[in-house]
Amino acid sequence: MTQAPRRAHHLVRSGGRHRRRARNTRWRKLGRFQQALLTPVHLRKNETFSQLGAGLGTSQSTAWRYADENLDVLASRSPGLHKALTGLGEGDHVIVDDTLIPIDRIRANEPYCSMKHPRHGMNVQVITHPDGTPLWFSRAAPGRTHDLTAARPTAVVQTCPPRQILAFANRADQGAGATFRTPYHHHCEQPEHQKQSNRDHARLRTPGERAFAQLKPWRLLRRTRCSTHRTSTIVQAAHTLLTCSHSG
Repeated sequence: MTQAPRRAHHLVRSGGRHRRRARNTRWRKLGRFQQALLTPVHLRKNETFSQLGAGLGTSQSTAWRYADENLDVLASRSPGLHKALTGLGEGDHVIVDDTLIPIDRIRANEPYCSMKHPRHGMNVQVITHPDGTPLWFSRAAPGRTHDLTAARPTAVVQTCPPRQILAFANRADQGAGATFRTPYHHHCEQPEHQKQSNRDHARLRTPGERAFAQLKPWRLLRRTRCSTHRTSTIVQAAHTLLTCSHSG
């Protein structure tokens, strides 16, 4: 058993038990382990629900229902912003970055068409530890949303300055707050000390790319075919599988 199915098994078993009691459903087509295994397979391979159900000997609707329930359970275990920043204070720093989760949309869906990336997608903000460990993922916003506009509703801008936490961000986050550090504009026309500052800034932000590199193996996040409202749930569920540990 690999690490991801093992984590999913323990988390879904504990969380799914309460959901079954709330819904008063005792009998299930699949066992607990098979139901827990369904979620990491769905995230990793990005197969259709008909293919997923055929592999486990169940129908398409049952596979969709089990996967949807498991994603909700795993997403509920993802830490919030204040919990993710627990223990950090004055003198500490984090890395703030964003990425575009591609979605299956047509050209007419203009709010989801990113101007920064020539494709349709959902904008997801991330806060990482200086070593690249993802601490928190935001809720997904339409791809056309500006990075600073996407960061304000998630309370990132309101949380870091009061705690005096330095946040190394990109140029799009200029004006976010006094503790946000962004590079200088017009690199070729700058004096040498500003160029050196940009190089140091880029070196400190480089480990932040590891957070998104850990999401790429989950093929479901390479091009999602579900509703845009489920993108946040999928990202938070993947974050839980990546970072949550279970003692057994």
